[in-house]
Amino acid sequence: MSKVLIMSDSHGLTDDINRIRERHVNEVDGMIHCGDSELDNDSDALYGFHVVAGNCDFDPAFKNEIVFNMNDRRFLVTHGHLHNVKTTLMSLYDRAEQLGAAIVCYGHTHAAGTERIKDCIFINPGSVRLPRGRKEKTYAIASWSDSHTFTVDYFTTNGESVEELSFQTTFE
Repeated sequence: MSKVLIMSDSHGLTDDINRIRERHVNEVDGMIHCGDSELDNDSDALYGFHVVAGNCDFDPAFKNEIVFNMNDRRFLVTHGHLHNVKTTLMSLYDRAEQLGAAIVCYGHTHAAGTERIKDCIFINPGSVRLPRGRKEKTYAIASWSDSHTFTVDYFTTNGESVEELSFQTTFE
C-alpha cells in the first residue's frame, strides 16, 4: 500500500502543519503542500514536503508546479490559481495530460473534494486554515495498492475522519 499526505492553504499556520505531519509521518510515503503556506521554502514546518507556490507565496524558491513519480503513479502538484480552478478543471486537465500525470493535487479554492475526469484524479485537500463549503478544516491522504484501487480519505486538522468526502476508484 502506498500513501501520500496532501494539504493546502495553511496561510501561515505552522503548528497545524507540524501536528499533521507528526501524526502521519510514519505511515505515508510522501507529503505534499499545494501552496499558500505563506512560509519560506526553508521553513522547518515544510520539511519533507513537496511544495508549490500559491498566489500568497512570495519565496522565489517555490515552483508553480512540480511533477514526480511515487510508487508507480505520476503526480502533478500546483496551487491552481494559474489554471482558473475556481471556474473549471479543464485547463488543469490539459496540463496533466501534457505531462502524463494521473494524479493532480491542487488547492486555491479551499474547497475539499476529489473528482475523476477520464483517467485523471483531481484532489483538493481543502484548507487547514480557511475552509470553504464546509466548516471543517481539512487535509487528505491518498492511498493505492497493486489491486488498482485508489482511495482518498479526508481528515480534520484534529485527525477525525470526514467520511462524506471519501473517494474510491480503480485504475486499469
